[in-house]
Amino acid sequence: MRAKFLREVASAGLPSGPPPTDPLIEADVEALPATVQRYLRHMGVLGRPRDWSFRGHFTGRFRPGIDKPWLACETQQYNTRLEISRIFHIRVRFVGFVPVLARDTYVRGRGRMLVRLVDLFTLADATGPELDIGELVTYLNDAVLMAPSLLLGPETRWTAVDDASFDVALTDGGRTVSARVFLDERGAPVDFSTTDRFCEDPANPKGPMLRTRWTTPMQGWRRVEGRLLPTRGEAIWHLPSGPHPYAEFDLAPESLRYNLRPGE
Repeated sequence: MRAKFLREVASAGLPSGPPPTDPLIEADVEALPATVQRYLRHMGVLGRPRDWSFRGHFTGRFRPGIDKPWLACETQQYNTRLEISRIFHIRVRFVGFVPVLARDTYVRGRGRMLVRLVDLFTLADATGPELDIGELVTYLNDAVLMAPSLLLGPETRWTAVDDASFDVALTDGGRTVSARVFLDERGAPVDFSTTDRFCEDPANPKGPMLRTRWTTPMQGWRRVEGRLLPTRGEAIWHLPSGPHPYAEFDLAPESLRYNLRPGE
């Protein structure tokens, strides 16, 4: 899975990386709301150059539908801010041994979800404005939790809410997505909430996708070389019938690598 993922990232035509920059300092964030500054300091952003990419590997379990069983899964992903992009692969095994590989991507302003049985037979191939919006806000979620300095640019707008939360909006490809980020007393994110995601409507599976609230509560953090990195989290659809957790991920923070060229 990893070798195939790296080949696909390398072939996506993404930029290779900027020259080194000076470390971020207090003056670079002093115009931001106080709650945002506290979050960035606690995440370990200051004192290091601004990140421009990261790659991560997760394991966990995934539920493909509201009435479906949990399945073991593993993921690979690569995000870059140079041309805002996200390439995410997740592999699950049905009945214990039949592999299904799903690709969620956001490249050049377009989202796509491609699902293939044993990576040979297409089960789903979805594109459209719902995927464009949903994949962009998932990029925003990734950055908030794993690489905040990807968001320190003119395409991001930060808004104060209170001492324990802030709003963040990201613009790319002519569209803007937004979310509310909730912090603990230290400044670590404990939840991310947005209505800029779409899922299948359980009450009308063949109908249009349902725009609904999506959250990613976090349960653990570890500091690695000055960065605060997540160790465990989940993803939840908030449907009319109630909350529907559908993904639980564990991360070895040491597996996160920053400022890598595509495919490196």
